[in-house]
Amino acid sequence: MKITAVLALAALTAVTATGATALPAAAAEPATPTYDFSDCPEIPAGVDAAQWKCEVLTATGSLTLGSRTLPELAPMIVTHAEGPMPDGSEGQIFGALRSAPTRVPGSLPSLSLQPEYGGRSDFYSVGNSLGLFTMRFRVQSPLLPHDCTVGRDTPVELRLQRAGDSEWVSKNPPVVRFDAYDDTFSAPAATGCGPLNRLVNHRLGLPRATGNAIRLSATYTFKTYDQLHMANAGQADRLSPSGV
Repeated sequence: MKITAVLALAALTAVTATGATALPAAAAEPATPTYDFSDCPEIPAGVDAAQWKCEVLTATGSLTLGSRTLPELAPMIVTHAEGPMPDGSEGQIFGALRSAPTRVPGSLPSLSLQPEYGGRSDFYSVGNSLGLFTMRFRVQSPLLPHDCTVGRDTPVELRLQRAGDSEWVSKNPPVVRFDAYDDTFSAPAATGCGPLNRLVNHRLGLPRATGNAIRLSATYTFKTYDQLHMANAGQADRLSPSGV
C-alpha cells in the first residue's frame, strides 16, 4: 500500500442544540470534519484530473536538533499533488508547508524554531520508507535578523520511516493515520544570524552530525482533482449573483 507523506488539516465543527422543550432532546448529529485544500497546487496541462490527487497531511511530534529538544512541535501542514504524467511516469508537485514557531526550551535570550520547506521532496514510499523531505528551521528572536536559519544553504534531509502500521480513521472522507521518525539525519550550522551567528550555534549545539531526531504522529486526507474542480465550480455557482 502506498503511503505518501502527505498530510490532513481537520477542523471539527462544534454542534450545539438550542431551544427548550418538554420532550427529551434528540441526540445531536456527529460533527462532520472539514479539510482545507486551498494550498493544492495546479497540476500539469494534459494530465487526467481524475487520476491526480491532492493530499493534505497534518503532523505533530517532537524534534531534537543539535543539543536542543522541542518536545511539542507546533503542528505542520504539508500539501502536495501527485499522479501519472501523460507519458506514464510518476509526477509530484509540492504545494505548501505551514507551521508556527516553537519555543526552544532553556534558551536565553528567547529563541524559537519555525519549520520551512527545504526545496526538495519525494513522497513516494517503498515499504516503511516514506521518501525524502527537506526542511529548514528559521531561528526567531527579537535580537536576530529574519534570515537566521538552520539549513538555509544546505537543508536538513529527512528520510522518514513509518513506525508500525497505518490506520484508516475514516473512509468518507478518507483519513489515514500513521507514525513516522528519522534519527539518522545531520543538522547543519545556522547561518544568516549576523553578529550573533556563533552564539546561536553555541546555544543550539550546531552543527551536529548525529543525535538528531524527529518523531511525528500524522494524518492525511486527499481528493482527486476532478472532485476539487466540481467543488470549486459549485462554490462559484453559489457566489454568483442570481440570473448572471
